Amino acid sequence: MDSLFTPVRVGRYTLPNRLVMAPMTRSRAGFDGTPGELATEYYAQRAGVGLIVTEGTQPSDDAQGYLTTPGIYTPAQIAGWRKITSAVHDKGGHIFIQLMHAGRMSHPDNTPHHRQGVAPSAIAPGTGMFTATGMQDIPTPRALTAEEVRQTVADFRHAARSAIEAGADGIEIHGANAYLVQQFFAPSANTRTDEYGGPIENRARFAIAVATAIAEEIGADRTAIRLSPGTAMWGIDEGAEGPDLYRHLVAELDKLGLAYLHIMHQGNEPLLADIRTLWHQSLILNRPGRPHDQIGADLASGSADLEAYGQLVLANPDFVVRLKANAAMNEADQNTFFGGAARGYVDYPALSA
Repeated sequence: MDSLFTPVRVGRYTLPNRLVMAPMTRSRAGFDGTPGELATEYYAQRAGVGLIVTEGTQPSDDAQGYLTTPGIYTPAQIAGWRKITSAVHDKGGHIFIQLMHAGRMSHPDNTPHHRQGVAPSAIAPGTGMFTATGMQDIPTPRALTAEEVRQTVADFRHAARSAIEAGADGIEIHGANAYLVQQFFAPSANTRTDEYGGPIENRARFAIAVATAIAEEIGADRTAIRLSPGTAMWGIDEGAEGPDLYRHLVAELDKLGLAYLHIMHQGNEPLLADIRTLWHQSLILNRPGRPHDQIGADLASGSADLEAYGQLVLANPDFVVRLKANAAMNEADQNTFFGGAARGYVDYPALSA
């Protein structure tokens, strides 16, 4: 485990350790998408990890899926994030803002303009979503035109520039967990017949275009992407070609020289080994539910350069201190994950307390 606490170069930054706070939606922003007042304290408390990746943050009105998630495309949102990034930097930390377009995983009641969600194709995910009036079925989305796909790429570019203006060290593109980028990958969500549908090269095109645009805007060494190969949730089925799509995608993204690739691992070990070979920059690996005694195993085996943890960092603001001391960890309170105020957000006790 000692190797977790050694410095590592990621993009243009040297991080003090190889531990990453995984992105986690907390649904505590204002209705205008401005980060909540407690978010500054929340992220600053966790600045001891080598890198913080923030909760998914929408790059436009159309991109919002859930209630009270933050954005990074208006002056008020930029000002709100600037408080957070300054507080993290004051603690010696590094922070990448994750850009997340929910695509069809959206409900009109949760968005500023109350419009129908957008997606590669007009196919509903077949699940519900929490809104201010309770759970509702997610309606069928509207299929993006080719011009709207290109405008969505431009929205990501603008949001990335806004994140840098807000003081972020970089951005991570959310290409995982059944949201818009992954919806383009999956034949169950993408039945297009234009340049964004059909063969794996076409289904990977949107993700590559977003990464290319952002790298051009803020620098490849401040641009990263998160993928979750094999995710099967909310109607996502990548089919038999899924592994080959990811091999193609990772090889193309590798040419851009991005800061890192963040894999949420779903268990396909041969594919993970291929990705490790194809990718020549930093690789962050997140294994959901990994037991405490396996922390550091992927670094030790050479499977990854950094390891990302979600609930452990959520519940333990001094996660690195506790690991070094081999101390017990606080348990995460799942009842306070989404929405609310301080409880379950900024009141988890540190070891010193």
